[in-house]
Amino acid sequence: MLGGGFPKGHVVLVAGLPGTGKTCLGLQYLFAGVALGEKGVFLSLEEDVPQLLDTARQFRWPADAAMRAGTLKVIRLDPKETRQSLHRIQGELGKELTATGAARIVVDSVSLLNMLSDDEPSRRATLFALAGACRESGATTVLTAEADPRHPEVTRDGLSEYVSDGVVLLGYRTAADGHRVGLSLRILKMRRTPHVRTVQPYAITANGIQVDARAVDLGGP
Repeated sequence: MLGGGFPKGHVVLVAGLPGTGKTCLGLQYLFAGVALGEKGVFLSLEEDVPQLLDTARQFRWPADAAMRAGTLKVIRLDPKETRQSLHRIQGELGKELTATGAARIVVDSVSLLNMLSDDEPSRRATLFALAGACRESGATTVLTAEADPRHPEVTRDGLSEYVSDGVVLLGYRTAADGHRVGLSLRILKMRRTPHVRTVQPYAITANGIQVDARAVDLGGP
């Protein structure tokens, strides 16, 4: 669908409703890089490190070996520690990410940044600072965000799309019989690279997300 994956240095937003596999996709992206000898950083605003590693183990990804080898680093930003987290994002995070030598970064989930700020200008400044820190490192970055349940094609904050070079939307689809519910993926935008805009079904398997690239167009323009 992208003819070679996410462009190097891009900040790509992966948005979707709960249960659509956003964290899974982020981890899968990191471990694909680890398999190539690249370093990756998972910046978590949601899960604690032990929970995150348990999730990776469920998909048989070598989380423990990667942590020991230094090819995977997990950085925890706790939204409850508001002042400390804001200072880190707006100050030292860019240098910290650059020092890791990471080629890939995942931030899960930027929707929780809203907990760090009391007003819209502050939320916007924090989000732009976070995206800027990731770009400063030179890595390719995946941001995950919750979609708005009322309008599933946009994020809850309505801002993440604008700081990103690309947007991948994960969602639900109902089969023709009206009973079976599946999952579908769509690339809403991807700057400076050709991409397919069709809606493609995917499944969350024991080995991660698998997109059915052979499936027919389900109605995307």
